[in-house]
Amino acid sequence: MAGIYIHIPYCKQACHYCDFYFSTSLNSKQAYLAALAKEMDLRMAYLADEPIHSVYLGGGTPSLLTEDDLAGIFNELNRHFSIAPDAEVTLEANPDDLSPQKLNQLRNSPVNRLSIGIQSFEDEDLVYMNRSHTVAMGTEAVQMAREYGFKNISIDLIYGTPGLSDELWRRNIRKAVALGVQHISCYALTVEPRTALDHFIRSGSITGPVDEQSSVHFEILLEEMKKNGFIQYEISNFAREGFYSRHNSNYWLNEAYLGLGPSAHSYNGLSRQWNVRNTNQYIRSIEQGKVGFELETLLPNTIYNEYILTSLRTIWGTDLNRIRMMGENYLRTCEKEVQKYIQSGDVIRKESQLFLSDKGKLIADRISSDLFAV
Repeated sequence: MAGIYIHIPYCKQACHYCDFYFSTSLNSKQAYLAALAKEMDLRMAYLADEPIHSVYLGGGTPSLLTEDDLAGIFNELNRHFSIAPDAEVTLEANPDDLSPQKLNQLRNSPVNRLSIGIQSFEDEDLVYMNRSHTVAMGTEAVQMAREYGFKNISIDLIYGTPGLSDELWRRNIRKAVALGVQHISCYALTVEPRTALDHFIRSGSITGPVDEQSSVHFEILLEEMKKNGFIQYEISNFAREGFYSRHNSNYWLNEAYLGLGPSAHSYNGLSRQWNVRNTNQYIRSIEQGKVGFELETLLPNTIYNEYILTSLRTIWGTDLNRIRMMGENYLRTCEKEVQKYIQSGDVIRKESQLFLSDKGKLIADRISSDLFAV
């Protein structure tokens, strides 16, 4: 099921931990929207006329776009691509953007799934992250979204922040569940190089996350999600039955997708490419009739390694029969290196499938890297 990702490179303010490409100035917005429409012209053949089953507007902060901005994007999408009638159309939103007027506009658009950046139900954490909303605003945004008829709502939460005790984290999860959302994505706070968070920690002005604390928070997360009937279909993602993110599942299941906008990535099974990470450069290249991007042709080792990395994180697991089709050498590597993790209980083998145990999920990256072909 092919998907389209559209990067909206604008935010009201910079979150301290964020490593995604964005700008806090909207001066280039109209030129960007024009360039986005032209990029669709230039790249409409990338997915070979496959029907599009998911559209994802991420960023940045797509909820900053006006009703007319969004209408223009969806008109261009329908003009250039075959969007399936039942396509999942997700828009990322900040709580402070979701007024009754905004929700009414979105409800009358093709958007049928909201991904709301809550991040925490503790105001102290929100200040630490430099978020633009409060706990009260986040709670109200989710409640209003439900009142305006959205039946597929996802929220993001971040754990491992210095002031977040085990009990406060447990309370965060329970508040999320009580709001009646269908999907929850949970991520350990990560200090990315050259972010504001990295600078503040290096300067000693704030405290950074502790790995051991994040591990305990992850174990609490698994316990609470199971107790409340959420399915962990990928290490960081939990959903009610029938509400797995179709778009993100495309990434983990190696489906093709087209990325539009600055810094957006595309994948077609044979190569991966990513657009220039600068809005002005992106606009200039599109105005010259070309897309500025870098291209990586995927070698057999890369295809195998990426399959291990993505599949092992999911509820569907790693299929040894699929690896055999890549080459007997890859199957031998995988079966040899995984044995110690099967013996330790970190990996479970069921016939030709490999799955991470709850214990193994804590060291998923280490297990994957040990199975890689070099």
